[in-house]
Amino acid sequence: MPYLVALLLHCLPLAMGQYDICKSWVTTDDGPSWEFYACQPKAMRMKDYVTVRVDPAGITCGDPPERFCTHENPYLCSDECDASNPDLAHPPKLMFDTEDEGLATYWQSVTWRRYPEPLLANITLSWNKSIELTDDIVITFEYGRPTIMMLEKSLDNGRTWHPYQYYADDCMEAFSMPARRVRDLSTTSANRVLCTEEYSRWAGSKKEKNVRFEVRDRFAIFAGPDLKNMDNLYTRLESAKGLKDFFTVTDLRMRLLRPALGGTYVQRENLYKYFYAVSNIEVTGRCKCNLHANLCTFREGSLQCECEHNTTGQDCGKCKKNFRSRSWRAGSYLPLPNGSPNACAAAGSAFGMYGRPQRGTTTKLATTTSSTTTTSTSTTTTTTSTTTPQPATTIKPASELAAAVPMQETQEKTAVERPPSTAALGPRPKPPEPPESIRAAPRGKAGRTAHAAGRRHRKKAASSKISKLVRLKADSSPVAPIEAFEDCECYGHSNRCSYIDFLNVVTCVSCKHNTRGQHCQHCRLGFYRNSSAELDDENVCIECNCNQIGSVHDRCNETGYCECKEGATGPKCDDCLPNYYWRQGCFPNVCDDELLLCQNGGTCYQNQRCLCPAGFKGVLCQQSRCDADRKDCDGAPGARPGLGPLLLGALALQLPGWVDL
Repeated sequence: MPYLVALLLHCLPLAMGQYDICKSWVTTDDGPSWEFYACQPKAMRMKDYVTVRVDPAGITCGDPPERFCTHENPYLCSDECDASNPDLAHPPKLMFDTEDEGLATYWQSVTWRRYPEPLLANITLSWNKSIELTDDIVITFEYGRPTIMMLEKSLDNGRTWHPYQYYADDCMEAFSMPARRVRDLSTTSANRVLCTEEYSRWAGSKKEKNVRFEVRDRFAIFAGPDLKNMDNLYTRLESAKGLKDFFTVTDLRMRLLRPALGGTYVQRENLYKYFYAVSNIEVTGRCKCNLHANLCTFREGSLQCECEHNTTGQDCGKCKKNFRSRSWRAGSYLPLPNGSPNACAAAGSAFGMYGRPQRGTTTKLATTTSSTTTTSTSTTTTTTSTTTPQPATTIKPASELAAAVPMQETQEKTAVERPPSTAALGPRPKPPEPPESIRAAPRGKAGRTAHAAGRRHRKKAASSKISKLVRLKADSSPVAPIEAFEDCECYGHSNRCSYIDFLNVVTCVSCKHNTRGQHCQHCRLGFYRNSSAELDDENVCIECNCNQIGSVHDRCNETGYCECKEGATGPKCDDCLPNYYWRQGCFPNVCDDELLLCQNGGTCYQNQRCLCPAGFKGVLCQQSRCDADRKDCDGAPGARPGLGPLLLGALALQLPGWVDL
């Protein structure tokens, strides 16, 4: 029966979908153990947890009461907004309520009675928590969509803001940008901020009401029109610089700049039909937990990740106390399909030292499952073995069974906590399996069978090895080196081992083939794991080969992608992002064909400078060469060239040394 339960739990990740489960209790030929996975919460309606603010003060209608008209019948102004009457009030909370019986409830601004002063309104949505968008943002307007508006986002709880998308009936006139559509973007420009005219042209209040920020269309650039190739999307989210942050927000702000005009110009005689009215805002996303949690709950007025992998914090953004033997890292979607958990490790422990409980102990078979709601309880089944009592064995609690990384060789000689004597510890656990980020075989029965013969061979050698090491420890030295030992559990990358007394572990010495770690199972800095090679292959680690100019350093992640400097992109940081050009590094475009347009007839040369026509100068040819106090000069509007300038021009043609000023 315990075997069947463990087998069921092992199959749960496949049954529940990608990145839905953080860990499971699996069984192998050597007994049960925890297996960890990158995980994330389910997507949910984020408007249920939002705080809304509308400004400036007094922009909401009703104080004092006022009447307003509609575009359908602008001369029958019988409607009224009155903040003191619940039936006539339109407060901001009505943008997020449940509309009963199909009756639209909405927030409404004051009318444009102060025209030509601009009618400006800001609607700010705050979550006090990082969230990742998973579907389109949909804003529903009543009585016409704005003619001009902006959507902005913040990543630091509203301290700084960045444009997300521009909306206008004429993008060039409103924002000096050409109109673009999201579906025309490419894989290299999927996170480009653009201006669209699709949601601002007048269509009548009874027809089109929605304004969208198209998240799904941007996902489709990588995952296909039906989002069937999600593996490609997850891969690009890890590899493309800035792409994951593009879909991450803590706050959203809608800046309403001009109301619906009814397809005409402003009618000064009837200003009561111009106003903003928003009936609903849909934001679908998930809590950002850095792939360290699959559950997010609403506590103490804000969303909180239920962190796994020995992490903690609102976003699982740091390691728990006593689990900081290495720097915190976010989980990774790669390698597919289960990703890398990058769990925090207990200080002073080697990977897997407590990964498998000893026989005869009480073990909890627990699998952390996800939920579409904000409250969930993990299913826990307890099984007890009735076997002969074994010697006392130190077992870490389940929360500490994360995939710990071995200490560096310089750290192995420092005692963190001296355990009881070797005799009190009883039989030492078998050396661990390599971590998932470097293990070649896949999860499941097929992967375990592939290495079963090798593990059985090493198991016998390891038992003999430890007994020899203990006998060789004749002095009180905490570290006893062993030269040229036959089987050091180093996957063939070293034949020298060292026994560390205060940790009761055996570690490989002088790992070769660019490997490192307790069992030479990791790659040195500047190298990454060759996924097509077995652990005992001499070519198991490949050099990163990061571009020295475009990358921050010569190290890369588990998939070979380097960390790029600002503006650089590509696996080796040898290419530039859109709006950047390469010149011994990536530099922002001085000009281009979209945002930084050369003015007054200038042309853009290789995105590096504008070639200005005669009479103009400046970075974008935006300045006239004419002196402000000269009455007649070339290029001045309406000025006629005099005789003096004409003579000077003729003289310039004859003098080869003349320089254009």
